[in-house]
Amino acid sequence: MSRSTTRPARPPLKDRIPGGTDGRRMLLVGFIDKCGTGLWSTAMALYFTYVTGLGLGQVGLLIALSGAAGIAGAPLGGRLADRFPLVRVIICTQLLRAAALLALLTTDDYLLLVLFSAAGALPDRATNVLTKLYAARVAGPDRVRYQAINRTTSNLGWTLGGLGAAAALAIGSDTAFRILLIGDALSYLVMAALTLRCAEPPAPATRIAAASTDPAPTAAPSNPWRDRGFLAFTAGEAVFFLHDSIIQVALPLWIVHATDAPVGLAPLLMVINSALVVLFQVPLSRFGATTDAARRLLGPLAGLFAAGTLALAVSALGGRTLAITSLITAAVVLTFAEMIHTLASWEISVALAPDDAQGAYLGVHGLAQSTQRFAGPLLMTGLVSAGPVAWPFLGAALVATAAAQNRLVRRHLTEPSLSVPKVTVSEH
Repeated sequence: MSRSTTRPARPPLKDRIPGGTDGRRMLLVGFIDKCGTGLWSTAMALYFTYVTGLGLGQVGLLIALSGAAGIAGAPLGGRLADRFPLVRVIICTQLLRAAALLALLTTDDYLLLVLFSAAGALPDRATNVLTKLYAARVAGPDRVRYQAINRTTSNLGWTLGGLGAAAALAIGSDTAFRILLIGDALSYLVMAALTLRCAEPPAPATRIAAASTDPAPTAAPSNPWRDRGFLAFTAGEAVFFLHDSIIQVALPLWIVHATDAPVGLAPLLMVINSALVVLFQVPLSRFGATTDAARRLLGPLAGLFAAGTLALAVSALGGRTLAITSLITAAVVLTFAEMIHTLASWEISVALAPDDAQGAYLGVHGLAQSTQRFAGPLLMTGLVSAGPVAWPFLGAALVATAAAQNRLVRRHLTEPSLSVPKVTVSEH
């Protein structure tokens, strides 16, 4: 007689998302954020061109200056999060982003437009660090899976926002551009209302202090600017984050200036990138669930970077078919490099941050991405100008960075993985 077996019922979706109700609510906040950002970012340069009447050089300089100002947002946001309730700091950044956007509607003066754009870039860059801190605190040992889900929902939001922007841009009127800007600003107000309903997650240092009967320590909190190991790790991260500029800046320029591939392939590669992230970011998260596992991902990451940059070089050897095949291969491989790096970066950066200065450390780590956003496009345009020989050199630099990062992390992570939750008296 055969004995039938029943598979255990799968938990409902809400129970598979770490962080409880507040975690799910913050994921919704992130989704709305990317929807609004997708609306505005797609049309930002055109708004300054057609509505405010700026020239091409003025638009480029405005975006560069606001990007440079935004570099300070990450460490500033992290420092504030160590001193004030995290939820309140997040709400303040959302309101500042809305105010800065709406201020753009009030003037055509170039200096004021630069000032308002820079004022919006500061809280915008701080948001990445603050949401990362909230996720680390609310999701605890499941923070890697939480971040993977967050990236998936963010990509969906960005795609929906971009589609909405495309529909508005088809109209092409000044009113349509202003509606996109106002829509993004309103999204921040909705986010602030939702964030206000989120509970304040306990900071690691608070949890430890609550469980200890010893007097509170009097030593000054750890300082990331004096931690040479962490600064070296952050510098390596800035190199790894170049995958953003390779995919978003270099690939379209490379298609036009160096290959026989059709120009229409460029947006298709962006769609492939977003689709792969939506499909694979969460399943891949299990490979970086602990700090040791995240460190071991640096090996495959080096191989992916080498393969992706080599495929870009091959795409310029001639022939339409070879170019298309190589470019699609490069986009797929570099997208997986992006996802693997996200997992490793998320876990290792939190593990390296001391509990007494988690915000400050993650704020400094946020400089890696902010700096890349400013310097990466400049580097990519130089690489495209240099021709196919430049890509193997970039690949070699990325592989060397991965090897150095692996040694550095192995040396500095002598304590047990922070993905294993600390057990305190107050938790029992």
